[in-house]
Amino acid sequence: MSNTGNQEPRPHIALLPSAGMGHLNPLLRLTATLAARGCHVTVITPIPTFTAAESEHMDEFFSTYPNISRLKFQIVGDEPPSEFDPPIFLQWQSINRSGHILRPLLTALSPPITALFSDFVAGLCICPIADDLKIPNYFVVTSSARFFSLWALLPYINKSHDDEILIPGLSPFHISTIPPPFFNPNHLFTKLATSNAPLLSKAKGILLNTFDYFEPDTITAIRKGTVLSDLPQVFPIGPLKDYKFGKGNYPTWLDDQEEGSVVYVSFGSRTTLSRDQIRELGDGLERSGFPFLWVLKTSKEDEGELRDLLGDTFFEKTGKKGIVVKGWADQEAILAHPAIGGFVSHCGWNSVTETTRFGVPILAWPQHGDQRLNAEVVEKAGMGVWERDWGWQRERLIKGEEIGEKIEKWMTDEKSKTQAKKIRVEAKKALEANGSSEKALSDLITTVKKN
Repeated sequence: MSNTGNQEPRPHIALLPSAGMGHLNPLLRLTATLAARGCHVTVITPIPTFTAAESEHMDEFFSTYPNISRLKFQIVGDEPPSEFDPPIFLQWQSINRSGHILRPLLTALSPPITALFSDFVAGLCICPIADDLKIPNYFVVTSSARFFSLWALLPYINKSHDDEILIPGLSPFHISTIPPPFFNPNHLFTKLATSNAPLLSKAKGILLNTFDYFEPDTITAIRKGTVLSDLPQVFPIGPLKDYKFGKGNYPTWLDDQEEGSVVYVSFGSRTTLSRDQIRELGDGLERSGFPFLWVLKTSKEDEGELRDLLGDTFFEKTGKKGIVVKGWADQEAILAHPAIGGFVSHCGWNSVTETTRFGVPILAWPQHGDQRLNAEVVEKAGMGVWERDWGWQRERLIKGEEIGEKIEKWMTDEKSKTQAKKIRVEAKKALEANGSSEKALSDLITTVKKN
């Protein structure tokens, strides 16, 4: 279609998400945002998907946005997994090995691609294509700016036995906050990280799902080149908004609860607690005395009825004081509900950024990956508290008495509540006209158009 008059051509942006809901969701939110700004957008969807849930999620997305194109991309298989290689990392590796299949699919797209936006774990797949086709690539970071800084410098860090890792311009990274795989050079996660990190300097830009007020020191250090001198321009465009239309679904039980009284508990789409820890957490929620909404994900070996998992005594004691939802729940709709007074969270970055938009204090209980560094961001911003002694996932069993005492103290902490509300205001400002994230997004689209 030809352009008439002075109308600018629509940029055609192709986005490549990676595996895992924590990586897929922000890319889809960015996709919807770009489409709303008049961009022609194509989403590259690796096939087979990592999980059936991701496949269903994408089908729902494309039915909601029929104007957004979908390019299915058959990735190559991988060698049989070992017990030490989690399936999600193998999926990332398969995507990175499949660039030769993706290249001809991209060249056949019409209109021609203006820019590529790719998940930062897919650099080995997308960068050779971008170089060969002379198409600028922008990396999308699905974690905090603080974790991104560690990732970017990982190949160059001397991981000694000191208690801290020093990165220029940033507060020290205590060893206990670093994902344990990063200390094993043979771990697949570490191999992927160290292979992709040097490609960051080849990108046209870095997109961060965060905002200036929330991570001011880290964003400033990255912008100034203090963290790494050869990084491209960064665009903090978060917190990315959900793409659903209308009011989301939530358990109507919330409507009968007092404002700010309910403890919301969720550990995301991938984290599963042990059977013993689940029971102790249930005991802690009962001991806290607060009403609760608990979204519970279980491992395959723990599949079964909730009563079998938690025990009849738990339901007898809690009665209508709390509800447990097994499987999926609309987290944004829950966080937006006025009855929610606090969020017991693993601090996956999607959960953190969603929470900033609704001003809910967080009790951080990181489990793996980037989550301890994300918990540091939450704590430093004053939006919540982090019980460091609880350790990594399944490192030790946290007893119900300790959990209950912590929840009771945290839910009555007015300081966290006040700061969380302030962060909600600042997140809203960032996304409004002349806000920091709105300006970054406008600059990004302008830059893409000039390519």
